[in-house]
Amino acid sequence: MAKHNDLGKLGEDLAVNYLRDQGYDILERNWVFQKAEIDIIAQKNEALIIVEVKTRSNLEFGNPQDFVNPKKIKLLVKAVNEYVTLNDLDCNTRFDIIAIKKDATKYEIEHLQDAFYYF
Repeated sequence: MAKHNDLGKLGEDLAVNYLRDQGYDILERNWVFQKAEIDIIAQKNEALIIVEVKTRSNLEFGNPQDFVNPKKIKLLVKAVNEYVTLNDLDCNTRFDIIAIKKDATKYEIEHLQDAFYYF
């Protein structure tokens, strides 16, 4: 596995542990629909939380959350619509980003709630 894939997997593991510590129930990891992959689907207080995890070891080109672009958002929305339909859900949905920055010896986690909206 490529080094960047290892970092991404580690970032998702850190995000899951963080969310559990914050009282979220993890429903799915790496849920795929067509060309879209949802990193984490969680639930808290009756809301469905869709989490995109971005991990970076170098901030030279921007913060992790800067890499969630409109194309990615469109794919996520399409996948979430399918997930909600398949599971016959009627709940509020929120899109979050967990941005993880790797410093020399530690990881900094930033949780951006309601990071983007869809219509």
